[in-house]
Amino acid sequence: MARRRFRHSQRYESPGELSHKEYLLNQPTQTTTRTELLRLIRGGEDTYLELKVKLSNPEKITQGIVALANTDGGTFIFGVNDQLRIEGVSNPEEIITELNRICREEIVPPLVPIIDTIAFDSGKRVIALDVEPRKRPYRTRDGRFYLRFGDEKREVTREQLSIWLDEVRPLGYENIPLFTSTEDDFDDGLLWTFAKAFEEINAISNVYDTEEFLKKDMLMAVGNADEFYPTVAALVLFGKKERIESLFPRSVIHVRRYSGDNGAAQLVESREVTGNLLFQYEEILRFIQRYCDLEKDTPKRSKTNDTMHVNPRPRYHLYAIREAVANMLVHRDLVYRDITSRINIYDGSIEFINARRTNGFVPPASRAIRYGITQRINPQIAAVFGRREYGAAVPQGGLPMILKQSERISGRRVEIYTSNDEFKLKIYSAA
Repeated sequence: MARRRFRHSQRYESPGELSHKEYLLNQPTQTTTRTELLRLIRGGEDTYLELKVKLSNPEKITQGIVALANTDGGTFIFGVNDQLRIEGVSNPEEIITELNRICREEIVPPLVPIIDTIAFDSGKRVIALDVEPRKRPYRTRDGRFYLRFGDEKREVTREQLSIWLDEVRPLGYENIPLFTSTEDDFDDGLLWTFAKAFEEINAISNVYDTEEFLKKDMLMAVGNADEFYPTVAALVLFGKKERIESLFPRSVIHVRRYSGDNGAAQLVESREVTGNLLFQYEEILRFIQRYCDLEKDTPKRSKTNDTMHVNPRPRYHLYAIREAVANMLVHRDLVYRDITSRINIYDGSIEFINARRTNGFVPPASRAIRYGITQRINPQIAAVFGRREYGAAVPQGGLPMILKQSERISGRRVEIYTSNDEFKLKIYSAA
């Protein structure tokens, strides 16, 4: 059991002996003993403990587990009534099987349960399920979030959800449902062009059901039969430009051209690029090509035109720049609303700056990514965006290719920085 969950004053502590919290914190993580169980039950239900006589309503049990996991973890005990009397369960094997199924199939992301069976001399058996909150936030399969307040669970309202998620900062932000989005927010042409590249969808009836496709085929929407809540991944991949700008403004990319070697120089042009990822990818590349030449082979050295006093256009490897733009779009840490993704084009370099939490990422991970060992924040987005059926025509090779080809073109090593929740990639042009 997760002993650290019981470090609060509401627990009963007998005078003259170690407090419950001290006792539990000093115990190894192993099968729950009857003594531990009795001490937990004696304190009654609170933020970290829920008691059930039996497992009779899987939906409510799912909600309760989600609430514990989203709050700070805790324990479910089956076989105890409201008067804190141990009645035991008659079918422990069935309960264990059902709890495993719930944690695996009804909760997103799936939980790895720790389940103990405690037997008493009277023959009664009790089941204890420990809940570890390792990948918050958790939700039910139909897209509902719950928190625990004292001995009660409450659903997180749509108004509270955005604030709570910003506090939690989940790694899997791409799977967060958008409760204000509808089927009309999606670009059917882009979505069904992607789908039909794999197989003919409803070829006989010629009826396209966006809700069903995103729910059941793409796993990018949740809700019961009468509800449709698409995820962030669905919106940024297949959403309409104007709807993404309204529903998810943090997806904007700022692209700027400066007339010098750094951001202190005069700003020539600035643009905010919004829309789905395919549109952003193409628009950013068009902006870059307005000021730079992208080439496949190593260019010959250019000379300054002394007569016109004009420097030659900066030149970069075509595939390295395409991959750098793709990496920025795909690996953005979407949880941040205040850290914007930027591309700064200077006279001799291009700087890509992306929101990326640095806690736990540097320095080992920043070295490993040079060798293709990635830590993908948005695996669903990356999987779709990288498919040729999506239409982005992303080159292969990742960061190792960017490093190799850029240095081959320019003779200078690409610079990588990770600090203050930002990932920076600076590519130099050919001399």
